[in-house]
This record gives sequence, C-alpha cells and structure tokens, in this order.
Amino acid sequence: MEKAESLPAVKPEVAAPKGLSVKQQRYLFIYGCLIVPLIFFITIRIAPILYSFNISLREWDMLSEDKPFVGLANFVTLFQDEVFLSALRNTFVYVLVGVPGQLIAGLSIALLLQSITRFRGLYRAVYFIPYVTSIVAVSWVFRWILMRNGIANALFLELGLSPQLFLGSPSQAIYLIILVIIWQAVGFQMLIFLAGLQHIPTLYYDAAAIDGAGAWQRFRHITLPLLNPVIVFSVVIGSIGFLQTFTQVLSMTDGGPLNSTLSLVLHIYNLAFKHFKMGEAAAATVVLFAFILALSLLQLKLLNKKIEY
Repeated sequence: MEKAESLPAVKPEVAAPKGLSVKQQRYLFIYGCLIVPLIFFITIRIAPILYSFNISLREWDMLSEDKPFVGLANFVTLFQDEVFLSALRNTFVYVLVGVPGQLIAGLSIALLLQSITRFRGLYRAVYFIPYVTSIVAVSWVFRWILMRNGIANALFLELGLSPQLFLGSPSQAIYLIILVIIWQAVGFQMLIFLAGLQHIPTLYYDAAAIDGAGAWQRFRHITLPLLNPVIVFSVVIGSIGFLQTFTQVLSMTDGGPLNSTLSLVLHIYNLAFKHFKMGEAAAATVVLFAFILALSLLQLKLLNKKIEY
C-alpha cells in the first residue's frame, strides 16, 4: 500500500485582537492633535471674552467682593461720555482712511516689484523690514522727527516754509499717525499682493495684449478680478488692525491733543488701568468686539460678491 501523504499541520485559529482599526487610529491621532490647541484657544480667547461680557453687566469694584448686577447701565454711561464718543469717531477715521491707504500703497509697490527683474529680493527686504521692527521704536522715532523742534520742522525752515505743529495739532496728528501705521505695515500688504500676483497666469496678459488691451484695461479686467480673494483678506486684516490701534497712539500722542487721536483701545486701557472703571472698560470692550465682528462679516459679504469690472 502507498504511504498516505503527510498533511501539513493545521495551526489552531487564534482570534484577532479586538482593537481600533487603522482608520480609527488615524482619526484618533488627528483629533488628539487638534484638541490641544482648541483647548488653548478656548481658554485664552473665548473664556476672557465671555468673562468680559459678565464684567460689563456689573458694577465691578476691584477692592470689593460685592459686584452687583447693573444690567446695561455701563453701556448707557459709556454712550453718554463725550470722551468715549470721540474715541469711537477717531477709530472710524483710522479705519476709513488707513485701510484704503494701506491697500493702495501695498498693491502699488507689489505691482512695481512684479515688473522688475533685478534686485527684486533687496527691494522686498527693504520694504518688509519696518513690519518686523518694534512698533514702540518706530513710533518714538517718528515722534522725535515730528516734534516742534524736530527734523521735519528744521527741513521746512531750510525750504523757507512755515513750521508745523504736527503731533501738537488736533487736525494733523491723527493723519500723521495713520501715515506711520501705513508705512510700517505696507511691507506685509506688499507680500500678500505679490503672492496673489504671482498666481495670475501670464497667458491672460498675453492674450489681452494681442487683443490690443492697454495697461489700465489689463489691470482693471484681469488683475483686480483675480486678486479679489487677496483684497478681501487684506481689507479684513487691515480693518481689524486699525480698529485695535493702540501702541502708536500711546507712544506718539497718548491720545492728544484734545483727544483728537484717542483710539477706542487706548480709551479702554485708560478706563481700566488709570480710572479703575472695570465695568465701563468691559462694556467698551464688548462694543469694540461687536464692531470688529460686524465689520468683518459685512466686508466678507460685500467683497466676496462677484464684481463686474
């Protein structure tokens, strides 16, 4: 008889360990990485905002444990205060004058840099350096230049012109501060617009040139429409920045003369840390938060619409 062929030994079946699948492990890792910055953001950002809402509705005395609920009394007092109304008007001047000036300057420089081939990196660095320079240092340098006996008036006298009050003038000071802010931030706007310009295909400009379109027509019908997302971003970021103007005003004029340069953020600082009116300061913070939120949403809605150029 033939020998029976030996069969391979069959290993006993072992049950697969019950655990997470690869997909579940991947999602667990992703959410684990996201939860840490989320907790940090809620703790550092959201919680103080909610707490400021609570303070704004109370008579908040830092030396007393009793902080009675007063409802909207702090807001009523705030809008009856001429200093607060002046700060509110000045803040809107910062936004309405500063944001268009910043965008026009940034886009103009970006267009000029886009059209050159030599030393482009050097020019970018020169324009960007002020943005990474200390705001306090820049503000004090310009304050020194614009003093009554500073470099600007010395130059005016050399040219036979009358000296100016500059930062001592209620009609000039706010616009000089806006110019300083634009000068320092234009490098950031320039880089944003340069990034947008470099993503516009050159074939559009070549086709327009073949069709006989001039420089202005190419800018209006090609550059501006394709830069719309960049413009939206720059307007929103610029508006938030000007609404939060503080350091330049504090360093150059401290809100003067006659509160003509006082910004809303500086007024909040004065209410809280000079006059210790925490309830009114928190109410002003809520007003500022509401303005930033409303303005940002309005700009996103209006500027994201398809515009016919």
